Amino acid sequence: MSSFEPVDLDFSDLRVMVLNCTLKRTPEPSNTDALMDNATAIMAEHGVVVDRVRPVDYVVVAGVQPDMTEHGAQRDDWPGLQERVLAADILLLGTPIWLGAKSSVCTQIVERLYASSGLLNDRGQSIYYGRVAGVVVTGNEDGIKHVAMETLYSLQHLGYVIPPQADCGWIGEAGPGPSYADAGSGGPENDFTRRNTAFMAWNLMHFARMLKAAGGVPAHGNQRAAWDAGARFDHPNPEYR
Repeated sequence: MSSFEPVDLDFSDLRVMVLNCTLKRTPEPSNTDALMDNATAIMAEHGVVVDRVRPVDYVVVAGVQPDMTEHGAQRDDWPGLQERVLAADILLLGTPIWLGAKSSVCTQIVERLYASSGLLNDRGQSIYYGRVAGVVVTGNEDGIKHVAMETLYSLQHLGYVIPPQADCGWIGEAGPGPSYADAGSGGPENDFTRRNTAFMAWNLMHFARMLKAAGGVPAHGNQRAAWDAGARFDHPNPEYR
């Protein structure tokens, strides 16, 4: 008999920002979209508000500043997208595999997220603290774990919490062949991918709920202003400033 308490499956106080870093513009079909649909369907079924974007449909210029129009760009749509990222409790990045790595669009989005990592919340922590993130990967070549590893590392370095099993993916036979959403690919029926997608969706919701209920990550030992003012949070070598 299970000793676990009943779980509240209403997540209607949560919001997920879904950034599909495909190279295909809307409305061209995206295999990454097709796999992300499974995760967002689970979330939407339990009340999570889903905000979905393909960055390639926008003008997101290269750079590591929050607004590149202040640094010479004629147009930069990223500040508006960044507001939507910060309005979400969950960030779900999707990317195809190109030459064994995440897409150039995904790299660019991580760089633009990084541009705001120096901003602080009202507790003196990185602006991304108190949020969770995951990644969805598709392709016709090896690299799911490599792409997930480097992407999730980047997101946790910015301040996102990465729950257990926060990635899922599907790859076809090595070399040219059917993609995830193509007829006969076997992708939508693949039990390993289906399981990981479900686990990822639920863990993202559970951890987002836990962080929200706790008021975020406790604000001790991680406040930049306090460190800059001389606090060392029990670091064993306080004489080295």
